[in-house]
Amino acid sequence: MNMTIDRHRLLKIEASSITLCGGFPIVNGQPLTDFQMEIVLNEPDRQILHYHASALGNGTFGLEIGRDDAQLSLRYWLEGLDAAQTLDSFGLQFKQVENLRAYLRNGYTSWDGSNYVDVDGLIDIGLDEIRPETGYAMTQLLPRYSGNPLLLGFDRHDRFQHIFKFDTVQCPPTLTILTLWDRKDRTGLARCESERLVMLESEQGEEGLRQWASVVAQSAPTPPRVKGEQIRGWCSWYNLYSNISEENILEYLAGVKNVTQREDLPLQVFLVDEGFTQEMGDWLEVKPKFPRGIKPLLDDIREAGFVPGLWIGPFMVGNRSNLYRQHPDWVVKDRQTNSPLVQWRHVGESRWAKLSEEYYILDATHPDAFEYLRQVFRTWRHEWGCEYFKTDFMHFGSDYGPDRVVWHTPGMTRIEIWRKVAEMIREEIGDAFWLGCGCPLWPGVGLQDAMRIGNDVGVEWKGRLSAQSLLSDLATRNYANQILWQIDPDCVLLRDKYHNLTDHEVHSLALYAGMSGGILMTSDDLQELTDERMRLWKFLLSMDSSPSTFPLLGRSPVHYDRIRLKTPNTPLPLDNPQSLNNPLNHEPRLLDPVIVQVRPKLNANSNLSAIFILNTGEFPVQRTFDPALLGLSGSFWVYDWWQHQASSEAANHLSVTLDSHEGALLLLSKEPFSEDFLVE
Repeated sequence: MNMTIDRHRLLKIEASSITLCGGFPIVNGQPLTDFQMEIVLNEPDRQILHYHASALGNGTFGLEIGRDDAQLSLRYWLEGLDAAQTLDSFGLQFKQVENLRAYLRNGYTSWDGSNYVDVDGLIDIGLDEIRPETGYAMTQLLPRYSGNPLLLGFDRHDRFQHIFKFDTVQCPPTLTILTLWDRKDRTGLARCESERLVMLESEQGEEGLRQWASVVAQSAPTPPRVKGEQIRGWCSWYNLYSNISEENILEYLAGVKNVTQREDLPLQVFLVDEGFTQEMGDWLEVKPKFPRGIKPLLDDIREAGFVPGLWIGPFMVGNRSNLYRQHPDWVVKDRQTNSPLVQWRHVGESRWAKLSEEYYILDATHPDAFEYLRQVFRTWRHEWGCEYFKTDFMHFGSDYGPDRVVWHTPGMTRIEIWRKVAEMIREEIGDAFWLGCGCPLWPGVGLQDAMRIGNDVGVEWKGRLSAQSLLSDLATRNYANQILWQIDPDCVLLRDKYHNLTDHEVHSLALYAGMSGGILMTSDDLQELTDERMRLWKFLLSMDSSPSTFPLLGRSPVHYDRIRLKTPNTPLPLDNPQSLNNPLNHEPRLLDPVIVQVRPKLNANSNLSAIFILNTGEFPVQRTFDPALLGLSGSFWVYDWWQHQASSEAANHLSVTLDSHEGALLLLSKEPFSEDFLVE
């Protein structure tokens, strides 16, 4: 990989199969078109460039390029700016990305998705429609025809948000890389400096993603909390939703305890999800349905042999909450109206069993609001005895910068504000387990134990709260498992009623989540599971925290199908500023609907490999795979887990025919399977 300067003084980065051309600085969204550039340092493994332009006044844009055999790295900065000059963002823009087939649009939070965007697949999206062109933290560029993927990603994420913005209307596409400075106080700073941007080539897409995750882990100010253990347990949400009470929680606790002991299940956690507080923000006020309060209930959970867990949305403040009524100055203000910024409206028949119609953002820069939140976590941990924290809607605290909102105490970036709260939470909860949900993915590395990597799975195959998020986001975020945190693919649905899924779909989604090696939870009444579903649950629990792989990740082109939103209030991705004015949206669909997931070892004590082949499409498919393509060598005896059928001889290829939404779980062995072989 090499970087050169062309005759127009523009940057050119050449990887083996991808070339970025026409690079130059950009400040506050405006290219520095009239710049003068000088080479300050020119060594074989290091260059420093200085740019001067009228928009900078007496200031300088600096760029440092580092080289070694494996990668290229960039770091840019601004210095000498006039103190009165506002700085929202700065970075680099490349006019052309050549030989680009697809790019990874890496979402910002648990819920806004990650997928490979095929450039040709955007052809039907109109110029006035929303295009999936904005990603965060990193991107991966896939070359056309053949060659190695190229990853571009920042190494630290505890201070700034980083944006990768493509313009696919242009041919070739342009790429803008930005650091959001967010008007951070520059007093006493010699210069405003970005984090290090690394560029990595790899033979396989997922290999490059894991390399980048390792860079992030090594660069984090606090080491990732990766212990190698897999969290398993029960959660109230997908069965009871907000309709919880002390009575029904205790009923389910008794059932989970009974089945866990009877079946010898390795369940650790019992999580009481949303529904026990009066309003969002009133975190110390409990509904009358919990007459003893929360502490005795958590004591009961602990006595039953489980780690007690609770749900909280730390940045959420309902407009009907006592917190807002008593402290209206504790919420973030809209810069244009100076009124509370409405992050979310929740109107209609369902309001989570709350009274609030609007939800605001707790202003964590207000010292009293910050101390209130500290007291909440201190109480929950040390007085109530919570040992497992699920913090939800965490993106509320990092969605906006000072161009949009007014904070009580200015001068910090949105990520610094979020990180300050996260550090306080970890300080107060000690070694308790912390799962981030609805969360910015990267700022909590080193503080959070686990991360939800997709939207709520729900009880449908399609739709906003459905399997669609899991199908795409697990594959594209799986690489960080046990490197940055433990992934949470959301709860596994096991019950055979009260949902809109076929048997094929239930089996497929359960295996897909369970194969990941991430958190494994269910909300179902374990006492009502059929023998077949209990067999499935036990098999999922037999695996461990070692991550699965997706050896074919990024190989299938993506087409974007037009959909019409059901209601104008349906949430859309964070990078869609005009979403409510544009009722049309598009959803990604793999042209090859087959996903292949591999566990090289079923668990640490097993000599078996496991391959899950899933048809996500609407029509039957037939596929044949060479094990070498999937990262496995040689020939294998094959056991079809669903069919209870072992091959009569070793096979050097794997062939399956799958109905719509059906998956095949194949166990592979170097030795023949015995006739009575059965995995419990």
